[in-house]
Amino acid sequence: MTTPDLPSVSVIVPIYNGEIDIPDLAACLLAQTFPPEQVEYLLVDNNSCDRTASVLQDWVTTARSQGLTWQYLSEANIQSSYAARNRGIHRARGQLLAFTDADCRPHPDWLEKLIAPFADPAVGVVVGEIAALPGTSWLERYADQRNMMTQRFTIAHEFYPYGQTANLAIRRQALGGVGLFRPYLTTGGDADLCWRIQQHHPWQLVFAEDAIIQHRHRATLKDLASQWRRYGRSNNYLHELHGVPLRHNLNRQEVTRRIVRWVLKELPKTGLCWVQGKATAVELVAPLLDLYCVQARAVGQQQAKMPEAAREIEPFV
Repeated sequence: MTTPDLPSVSVIVPIYNGEIDIPDLAACLLAQTFPPEQVEYLLVDNNSCDRTASVLQDWVTTARSQGLTWQYLSEANIQSSYAARNRGIHRARGQLLAFTDADCRPHPDWLEKLIAPFADPAVGVVVGEIAALPGTSWLERYADQRNMMTQRFTIAHEFYPYGQTANLAIRRQALGGVGLFRPYLTTGGDADLCWRIQQHHPWQLVFAEDAIIQHRHRATLKDLASQWRRYGRSNNYLHELHGVPLRHNLNRQEVTRRIVRWVLKELPKTGLCWVQGKATAVELVAPLLDLYCVQARAVGQQQAKMPEAAREIEPFV
């Protein structure tokens, strides 16, 4: 039995090679406090080459045995999380579309808190918060200190606010005249869709900071660099699509100046605090890691070449 005063919701999760993540994700979805009769979960396998398909189907069977509405879907034509999300949108029946990812861990009241702002009919997009899963490596602690995942940065963007699809909800009606995600885009599609909605409609975007999912920080330098190169590619693509300024890339003199400042000023000061027990070892090297991230982003931005197909917007039918 549905609840008339609550909207219907479709939760869409793209999954690629997620067999390890699916059990924890599924447990989090099963624990949601939002009325189960008002929500459907659309789990979209994006042409995985591990056991994702069979693991997903087992969990769908389990959920259905409990009277819940879960669906297994497949997007095998386009290798892109945005194409997988579009696949889910086309099958969705909900008035509201909520998005998260396979490697995310929603809090039990995540969906309830994410949907609440839509009680205001002027709200078209709601952005939830992304917190860190507990980490033990020094890189995870560094990223946590820098609040690297928070959506406070994305909603403060100088062009238009936006939310990452790890924790985002959109009113179905807001897609009218705008279209869906660009299916061939590989990064930046969340900002692009949020910006198109705000440019074409007077919908309000709201930050629901108490609608929390947790995500794991990168634990190796290789993965951290990959993350920031992706940010750089996203900057480049959004520049081409919307004309937003590219990020400033540091030249050799600026890099040298930062390193010298760290050696002569920041390292002695932080080192003394560390000896006194007032700073952590991570804080000693944080400025160098900041520089590492900025340089990785610069590489991604410089090397990015957006395919012409990525300009395509899938229509909303």
